[in-house]
Amino acid sequence: MNIHEFQAKQLLQDYGVPIPWFTTISHHHRGDIKRAIADLGSSEAVVKIQVHAGGRGKAGGVKFAKNPKEIEEVASSLLGMKMVNNQTGPEGVVANTVMLSVPVDIAKEYYISVVIDRDHAIPILLASPEGGMEIEEIAHKFPEKILKIPITMDGRVRSYHLVQLAKFMGWKDEAAKEGMKLASRLAKAFMKLDASLIEINPLVLDKGGKLWALDAKISVDDNALYRQPEVAAMYDPSQYSASEVAAKEFDLAYIALDGNIGCMVNGAGLAMATMDIIKHFGGKPANFLDVGGGASKEKVAEGFRIILSDPKVQAIFVNIFGGIMNCATLAEGIIAAVRDMSLQVPLVVRMEGTNVDEGKRLLRESGLAVITADSLSDGAKKAVATLKK
Repeated sequence: MNIHEFQAKQLLQDYGVPIPWFTTISHHHRGDIKRAIADLGSSEAVVKIQVHAGGRGKAGGVKFAKNPKEIEEVASSLLGMKMVNNQTGPEGVVANTVMLSVPVDIAKEYYISVVIDRDHAIPILLASPEGGMEIEEIAHKFPEKILKIPITMDGRVRSYHLVQLAKFMGWKDEAAKEGMKLASRLAKAFMKLDASLIEINPLVLDKGGKLWALDAKISVDDNALYRQPEVAAMYDPSQYSASEVAAKEFDLAYIALDGNIGCMVNGAGLAMATMDIIKHFGGKPANFLDVGGGASKEKVAEGFRIILSDPKVQAIFVNIFGGIMNCATLAEGIIAAVRDMSLQVPLVVRMEGTNVDEGKRLLRESGLAVITADSLSDGAKKAVATLKK
């Protein structure tokens, strides 16, 4: 789960990461702008929209204001702004909150983050003296300027690695001490928060020689949210599509895509294989939807409704291998959803496994115009073929 920048900064402050003083204003409390300016305690401010997407500066969502009147005008204009770029998709995301931050007199920018190295199955710290750019851009332009340091599973960075980091980043004296402390605190926060990403870009050195986390991004593993109640409470449904919000309510793994063949599958691996084979036969999947192994009739029905709510969907491919999943339960869910929403697109169903004969019987006797398939490839071919008629 992603959280907003101001939320990430709140969490990192608890671990001793140096953050410039900031405050926020929400769309629902526009009248608090003057109060927020007073709380800031500065006549100047950096005003930033709070959305779950990068590229805010390029989109006009980050502005510098030089006096209280200008802060008020800029904050008011950015509240409610819709940002549209390649990360948000054409629908865009709306900024219901803006953050006011005390400016920092920057001498040098750096990049630092903690991520999972999936090749080696360990958490690592990434660092570069070239801050302000995306890590992919740094890797492309300056691959020699990226340092990778392993982190222990209890969230520690070994002392000799910290010394290596300080030397690599060019930190000296007090900056070196502070930089090593900051790296250790980020590593600890990463493990304690069950994070999949913590990114500070830029990390800056001010002209007084002090380091500050000017920006902050945190993503937390969805599967660990049950033990991260503080983070779970930071969920912002306004940053997701209505379909994704509905899927979360029913504990469905759903991601909207740009294609026109809706997919309902049980199991993440099978769902990815289904999308791949649809592409193989010339189609485009409209979504990733994993209903899980033990889905109820109601859960299946809601998943089907979510697929049908996407106006781009011109055909649906249901691909279920019933291990834990009961095929009769699947059929009941499909029938309930189709009757409720009156299906207007072709429906291809491939079922195998537990209670498959009963599931097929229910579909056959439902009166629905179902195209049955005998295998994964057969189902994908038939789903793609319906679009060419």
